Amino acid sequence: MKNVVSLTIFVFFISTLCYGQMTYEYFQPKKLDDGWKTNNLKSQKVDTTRIYQLFNEIKKGAHKLHSILLIKDNQIIIEAYFNKNSVDKPHDLRSVTKSIRSILLGIAVDKGFIANINDPISKYLKNLIPTKNLNNHKKEITIKHLLTMSSGLDCNDWDKKSKGQEDKIHKKKNWLQYTLDLPMVNEPGTVSNYCSMGTVLIAEIISQASGMTIDKFAEKYLFNPMGINNVNWGHTSNKEIIPSGKRLYMTSRNMAKIGQLILDNGKWHDKQIVSKKWIEDSTTPKTKITGIDYGYLWWNIPFKVNKETLVTKAATGNGGQYIIVLPKMNMVAVFTGGAYNSQEDKLPFAIMRDIFLPTFANGK
Repeated sequence: MKNVVSLTIFVFFISTLCYGQMTYEYFQPKKLDDGWKTNNLKSQKVDTTRIYQLFNEIKKGAHKLHSILLIKDNQIIIEAYFNKNSVDKPHDLRSVTKSIRSILLGIAVDKGFIANINDPISKYLKNLIPTKNLNNHKKEITIKHLLTMSSGLDCNDWDKKSKGQEDKIHKKKNWLQYTLDLPMVNEPGTVSNYCSMGTVLIAEIISQASGMTIDKFAEKYLFNPMGINNVNWGHTSNKEIIPSGKRLYMTSRNMAKIGQLILDNGKWHDKQIVSKKWIEDSTTPKTKITGIDYGYLWWNIPFKVNKETLVTKAATGNGGQYIIVLPKMNMVAVFTGGAYNSQEDKLPFAIMRDIFLPTFANGK
């Protein structure tokens, strides 16, 4: 989630919302048989001017947004789709999958498949051992180090010189072995660098510990209990990809369920899906990546509203995929988009900062 605070390129877009006629017509989101309640925006008793102006501008201008959902008080109050996307179309979540892997790991701990996240990864990766760049520090890498992206391996997606940079590994035959064979550049637990392959190792650890591929594990322990269907796992690579290396494709409403799960401390409706302790631990800062607080594959992203700093729990993905949870407002926002490898994928942060948060902070 690189350069999250660099939003100056969207100042013009947002500033234009102060002008023009309001032609946007709001509709209450439809109630479907998916476990969600919906409500009318008018029920919130807020000044909706900014929201109407936002959607007016979106209708007029070229953009790469694919969906916007806003959930307030456990009800969907805003739902919009763009650029040929729809309520029932799964979207490539990109790195939002990482945050869902964190939830799956929490479930694996809760169920006893994994004894302790401070265990060395070698305890669970039975058929995988490093064969190159052997170093005593490799024996010290724990699951927690993978969760905080502090394994010490030369794995940094945001450094093109890194041997473990994601795009380089995608060209290799055996992703897992290649990752374990990377050189060590730091002691485990000392430096955090954004490393996608560490989260693939997490998925493999869950798989080997439970005896189930990650998709089957997720289906049994997370998706089925939450009524999450219309989900698939895939990848943009044309090569055959092991299950642990695949990303999630999910609808925006199902992404919102993941956000609501975080907001409700691991509960979906009256069912405890993952322990409250895991949610608290995984969304509490443990380290920093590019200066931003980071937990167990969940970001803590701050927004300033009326001179107050509000901290969100967020899952982020390349192209504009976001689940943004704001406990203080009992709110979840979901965005999907197609602005891959572009600063335009940060537009949702401007929408949160300049539209949604001021609207609801000033309401009621």
